[in-house]
Amino acid sequence: MPLSPDDFYANAMTAADGEGRMSLSRLTAWEIFPFDPDGLRVVPLKKPELPEAWRQGEGGSSCGSCASIGRGDVWHDSRWRLVTFSEPSGAPLVMMLLPKDHFDLTDLPDDLASEFGRLVVHVARAIESLPHVARAHVSRWGDGGAHLHVFFFARPEGFVQLRGTCLALWDDLLPPTPRDVRDADALNVARALESSYGGAAITQ
Repeated sequence: MPLSPDDFYANAMTAADGEGRMSLSRLTAWEIFPFDPDGLRVVPLKKPELPEAWRQGEGGSSCGSCASIGRGDVWHDSRWRLVTFSEPSGAPLVMMLLPKDHFDLTDLPDDLASEFGRLVVHVARAIESLPHVARAHVSRWGDGGAHLHVFFFARPEGFVQLRGTCLALWDDLLPPTPRDVRDADALNVARALESSYGGAAITQ
């Protein structure tokens, strides 16, 4: 049986100092860690907050993803949409895949789940076909919104320091990719997806 929230906290506190801070972990020794560990401190681990607050789109709150259909869309079919953000960020390209209807990952009916699996592969394949992109990182967190949204981060070729989970941090640290370059890459991904999977690329 998994640990209860209180048991999880108690177990974590066995490794904490008097302020509830963990020591710097193996992550800081990994060569891709984006910060110099000298002077860094881990924030104190807070006690569990139960019940958790509603996410956007649950408990009667409005869903921003449902309301945003058409904004930032670069590709869509009858049930899915692929979007970019209003402003570019540090990675060469960051995209999100969302169902048009309000489902979270664990709510997806089997037919949509099957489509989702195929779409993730096709989107990643299209991103990795771009020149100078080494890898498409795929991430789903879902702590802010109850509408499924899956991120795709393009890792630039040759930048092995940006490997792994820290690419999402580097995306916030690096200067934004020029908008015209980002938009051209997004359109190429959309056209590749249209060709390999179906649906329609959207030209602005």
